[in-house]
Amino acid sequence: MDVKDNNSMIPELEREENLIAAARHIIKALGSNNNLTSDAKKILADLGSQLSSISISNDKDEDDDDEEDCNEIETRFGVIHEKIMRWDEDQSMIWDLGPEEASDYLNAANEARELVEKMESLQLSKEDKEHEFLLRGYSVLQSAMSRLEEEFRNLLIQNRQPFEPEYVSFRSIEEDVIDGNSMVSFGDESIEESLRRDSVSRASEELIIDLVHQDVIPDLRCIANLLFASNYVQECSHAYTIVRRDALEECLFVLEMERLSIEDVLRMEWGTLNSKAKRWIWAVKIFVRVYLASERCLSDQIFGEGGPVSIACFVDASKASILQIMNFAEAITISPRQPEKLFRILDMYEVLADLMSDIDALYSDEVGSYVKVECHEVLNRLGNCVTATFLEFGNAIASNASSTAFVGGGIHPLTKYVMNYLVLLTDYNETLNLLLKDQEEQDALSLSPDMSPGTEEDSKSRGSPDRVSSMALHFRSVASILESNLEDKSMLYREAPLQHLFLMNNLHYMAEKVKGSDLRRIYGDEWIRKRNSKFQRHARKYERASWSSILNLLKDDGIHVPGTNSISKSLLKEKLRSFYIGFEDIYRIQTAWHIPDVQLRDDLRISTSLNVIQAYRTFVGRHNSHISDKYIKYSADDLENYLFDFFEGNSKIVAKSS
Repeated sequence: MDVKDNNSMIPELEREENLIAAARHIIKALGSNNNLTSDAKKILADLGSQLSSISISNDKDEDDDDEEDCNEIETRFGVIHEKIMRWDEDQSMIWDLGPEEASDYLNAANEARELVEKMESLQLSKEDKEHEFLLRGYSVLQSAMSRLEEEFRNLLIQNRQPFEPEYVSFRSIEEDVIDGNSMVSFGDESIEESLRRDSVSRASEELIIDLVHQDVIPDLRCIANLLFASNYVQECSHAYTIVRRDALEECLFVLEMERLSIEDVLRMEWGTLNSKAKRWIWAVKIFVRVYLASERCLSDQIFGEGGPVSIACFVDASKASILQIMNFAEAITISPRQPEKLFRILDMYEVLADLMSDIDALYSDEVGSYVKVECHEVLNRLGNCVTATFLEFGNAIASNASSTAFVGGGIHPLTKYVMNYLVLLTDYNETLNLLLKDQEEQDALSLSPDMSPGTEEDSKSRGSPDRVSSMALHFRSVASILESNLEDKSMLYREAPLQHLFLMNNLHYMAEKVKGSDLRRIYGDEWIRKRNSKFQRHARKYERASWSSILNLLKDDGIHVPGTNSISKSLLKEKLRSFYIGFEDIYRIQTAWHIPDVQLRDDLRISTSLNVIQAYRTFVGRHNSHISDKYIKYSADDLENYLFDFFEGNSKIVAKSS
């Protein structure tokens, strides 16, 4: 080609360049028009891309290269701007339209981030032409991040898996509540059923469940990564925290753990509160071991296992719910101390103590340390409440005064309640022993030795090599308090024999209750032997107080005619008549008395029969020649049969008349 031809091309190239520049100027002007439709914006973006691909064959100087770079950025920005901004007018969720649309949007948003980073690296001044693109890039990137935050939140909400704890069951036990108005209201064997420790299976306690559909986890992770890369960490974390906090509140609703203030709890009757405490014991295990563990797993899946953002999001999402649960337990600890609450508080203490390793692991980092500390403090308060309530139990026994004697001299309701209460407490042997030991060590710092719990024999055992447990010391102290109270109650009987019968019954019941239960390991055989000796001593005292006076009538004292050795028949008849009157009176009275234990009742009848019948048979036999049969009102067999009517709790009158 000659020079002439070459020169003729220069104007043509210039015209072409001018045409392209003009077209770009038009595209730029039109692109800034916010009223364009999405289709129009797409056409302009495509046209800009085609124009940018047209190569200019002539050499350019450095200024031309800069102009081309600027045009390339402008064109690239136009395409990104169109892809991002067209969704501003679309109310539908991008991820609902399928993976291709979602992928295109993510790529566009990432390109916007990269473009902004590239322009930021140029360290542009406000006078540079590219600075305008940087400002517009910030705006587009912000729109993209806001949209991704919305999509992130929507994916979390729409793909939430419903939490229905079908693998566990909770039997409503509203009917099992206990009336805590008085100690006497517990005075029967039913305490063993009404206070029976709830068994909670550990099956399915440790289980990770899908809180969000696993198919969207990769999408959530991609969105989170892009938001983080674009310095939108706080916005992403906040969106996640709000959604998962609501989910945790819904979980508590499913578990029927209603939000209660401390004032609400303190106003509740014990029956209602007991029912809620049982549900708390059941629900807290599921909440921590299933739901919180799964919540931590979800956070790790999205934000990276063990990462600072993952931990912070988990703590922020869960802290309100776990502290709500702890708030109920704390309210229990400041409610009035009542003995019937002890079992439920022990259950709460044990379940929380068992969960502390899980809680420590979930909130192991500094960001969650205050949650962990609060849970430990609640556990300590529950422990202190246990010891305080147990000590209050002893005080309640000591202050349980009666104004009237217990009818029939049988086993007092207080005795049944206390011993059954102690039997049930053996289920908590390790826990109670640990807590009482801690309390004992604290008391040792402030109390003198003579103020510590237990009897004199317990005090001696403290210094022995085989030192008894703290629980044994306190249990023996409770038994001593009960015995002292029973002594006081026995004095309400006017009849001395009934006083001894009452103490015999109750001491025998205590010894048998210990002997036939796990209390035997706590009290020991020596304690049982001493109580057996005590009730047997009262049995002998009963016999002496009941029968000594009428058995004296069967002695030969005063039956001789004065001044002679002759036996006075009239005196013999008077002695027999007085004996029969005395026997009939005792029969009428003591058939109304009650010995509930069959074996003890038979033993006392036999012992009484041996003494009374033998004395009667000997007296009648010795004076048979001086007494006419018509004055023998009862045979020895008759009297023996009558003795076997004693202690049935139903007053009778001797049927045979003189």
